[in-house]
Amino acid sequence: MKKRLTLLLATTLLGLPAMAQSTLSPGTPVYMKLQSTLATFMNKTGDQFWGTVTQPIMESGRIVIPAGSTVIGHVTRISEPRRIAGKPTIGLHPDTVTLPNGAKYALSAVLVDTSLRDGSDVNEEGQFKGSGHDRHDTRETAVGGGAGLLMGALMGGAEGGLIGAGVGAGATMAHWLYKHRSATLAAGTVLIFEVSRPTTVGPAGSFSGAE
Repeated sequence: MKKRLTLLLATTLLGLPAMAQSTLSPGTPVYMKLQSTLATFMNKTGDQFWGTVTQPIMESGRIVIPAGSTVIGHVTRISEPRRIAGKPTIGLHPDTVTLPNGAKYALSAVLVDTSLRDGSDVNEEGQFKGSGHDRHDTRETAVGGGAGLLMGALMGGAEGGLIGAGVGAGATMAHWLYKHRSATLAAGTVLIFEVSRPTTVGPAGSFSGAE
């Protein structure tokens, strides 16, 4: 009797179709809402970040990674140059994605865009770039020059005003050059990544990235 049951069970299991694997192709978009604020003035290379997947990640019409999955990654670069030296930079790299059922997979993807529309952008290397010289800087320089002009005019007429304007603008410019420009990715910002190499979701819930 036991032999018959064992044979029946084996036959049934062999007759079950194998679970299909799904491979995420390079370029597959991953929309993630950042859950931890990142900023050039408080983070450093190696710091961890995390977020949640906002849209199901599909492949061939099938959901491979559902919305609500958790992405964890690390900061690859932090740069906060002086204002004249360039734009502040935050580099990000996803490391793993954990599904709602607890399955944890490796993930390799590159940042391509964000939901921000404040003059920031993402460069070809997948690094977030903060905004450059903006209206605030122009206004700061103009106010400095105007204050110098007024002070110089009060002290020495038109000629003094011109000198004062130069002094005011020069002092403001020195202050502007000294200050560092920061970049911030606030919690709630949507980051758009693209899968950078074929990534297979196995039948046992295992992830493997093709080298």
